[in-house]
Amino acid sequence: MHEKSVELMNAAVEDELTAVHQYMYFHFHCDDQGYDLLAGLFRRTAIEEMLHIERLAERILFLKGEVDLNTPKRVEPLHDVKAMLEMARQMEENSAVSYGKWANECGSNGDVVSKQLFESLVGDEERHYDQYDNELDNLDRFGENYLALQSMERSRARAASPAPSTGE
Repeated sequence: MHEKSVELMNAAVEDELTAVHQYMYFHFHCDDQGYDLLAGLFRRTAIEEMLHIERLAERILFLKGEVDLNTPKRVEPLHDVKAMLEMARQMEENSAVSYGKWANECGSNGDVVSKQLFESLVGDEERHYDQYDNELDNLDRFGENYLALQSMERSRARAASPAPSTGE
């Protein structure tokens, strides 16, 4: 069995679980504030992170390891959108760096499949990083107007939708 690979993949599972919880928290708060586009971005990223957990778990089980779904990290209670985006960008950068190192470690231990799994995760984390970095650029460039436009878009969509039936 590749004990080191299982250990590294469980560390990645913890990282991904933390991200899922944090991004869903951000999703709820952005949705509550009317920032539908950002809420959707956090939700989609959380779902992608769940899929990462699934891929990691399948590999761990293939290697006859135990999947550790306990995550000691707590959700950071952030409500400021810029702080959310900065944290998300940092989380993605940290994951990409760690997964790159872990890919090399798996490869040096002769576990090519786990190496390839980590390399594919690096690509996803870099894409997530880029998405959050672009959102921060938009926020810096357009300021609070960027958030106001998202809130106005929700109001426009709600105003354009038909009134619910009263059943009469």
